Amino acid sequence: MESFLITTNTLSRQLNKQLSKEQRQALFETLLKLNNNGKLPKGSIHQIAAMFLVSTKTVSRLWNKVKRSVEQGIVVDVGSLYHRRTFTKRMVSLNMDRILEIPLRRRTNIRSMAKALDMSKSTLHRRIREGLIKPHTNAIKPYLTDANKRVRLQFCLSMLQPGTLTTSPLFIDMFNIVHIDEKWFYLSKTSERYYLHPHEVEPFRSCKSKRFITKVMFLAAVARPCFDEFSNCMFSGKIGIFPFVFKEPARRNNKNRQAGTLETKPILSVTKDVTRSCLINKVLPVIRAKWPSFRDKNIFIQQDNAKPHIDIDDEQFLQAASLGDFNFQLFFQLSNSPDLNVLDLGYFRAIQSLQHQESPSTIDELVMAVEKSFDELPVESLNNVFLTLQSCMIEIMKVKGGNNYKLPHIGKKRLERNGEFPIQLHCDQDVVQEALMQIQLQHQI
Repeated sequence: MESFLITTNTLSRQLNKQLSKEQRQALFETLLKLNNNGKLPKGSIHQIAAMFLVSTKTVSRLWNKVKRSVEQGIVVDVGSLYHRRTFTKRMVSLNMDRILEIPLRRRTNIRSMAKALDMSKSTLHRRIREGLIKPHTNAIKPYLTDANKRVRLQFCLSMLQPGTLTTSPLFIDMFNIVHIDEKWFYLSKTSERYYLHPHEVEPFRSCKSKRFITKVMFLAAVARPCFDEFSNCMFSGKIGIFPFVFKEPARRNNKNRQAGTLETKPILSVTKDVTRSCLINKVLPVIRAKWPSFRDKNIFIQQDNAKPHIDIDDEQFLQAASLGDFNFQLFFQLSNSPDLNVLDLGYFRAIQSLQHQESPSTIDELVMAVEKSFDELPVESLNNVFLTLQSCMIEIMKVKGGNNYKLPHIGKKRLERNGEFPIQLHCDQDVVQEALMQIQLQHQI
């Protein structure tokens, strides 16, 4: 019987039509024949609905008319079973100029803005969905001095091939630059979103203090991947991601382990000595082991200006870098310029999104989750970020060294599918000339 009901309702939804007058009259007469003192045999409505290929609601409406006609002794008009209602939709006009008069601080949520406009929240929400009001997420950016802007312009210009500046400026391929940076990865987030079954119990999470969630700092090192003419990866560019942790024997017994068991603990205070040790004992050996033989062995390592980072002329680093046939050179990333590091541009966020899917519960599991996310992230994503970096440099030159720019979309996925993914981007010659003039003006000031 249940399958019969499903089939009937499905047919009625598929047809979705009104009966003709002749069909309604035939349906009416069928109901009259089955009428037995104001009652129908069990299942009659569903059978008649299937016979006329209509919904059971249509049959029920006509059956109610049949009963009224029998009770009142009147002739039923079966001309139409539908009551047409006409109404004018109430439209609330919105003066767009009023939005400009409201301070930005009162336009951070629908409730506050609706109150300022003296209209309901639902009406304002509809205007947003219609596209009349544009939602915008605003992120705070580092403050840049005039000196910062000048140095940023000089750095972007230094990334252009010198022989192309006067003709068609072209960026260098960046294959011999290694970007390193540190990031904290947390064991859990203070707020997490889950999608649950309607009858599923809501998960309960707790910790001793939300201000001190267990975390581990990692140092990541990446270079630009290399592909052959058939788009086969010859070098992934993933140098490695190295956790700042140490092993320590447990001092006493507990329910999880015995005293003396080695425990992994995070290094919470990362100093220059720790950073130097990681560079010399981990980063440099891995670069030597993974670096492709067909690439230039004069390698530049870019690090930011954080206090734990070593100086570019650090003696111990220079001594370790001189071993073998590689030539390593450290240089500092520009101040207040996270948009000039591929890890900060998006690669760290991609790793973190994968890491949170693992739901680690211990430090060892967190380290494994981060390393797994680093290894599983597609090589194409890393290659895309290097192209994004070149796009950022073009926009920086357009805004005279500032960071008040919006990164344009260049359709990297489409270019990759069509086999047209560029290694280097061209920059407009007028943009380069304006950047050079801006540097000269700032020097004169």
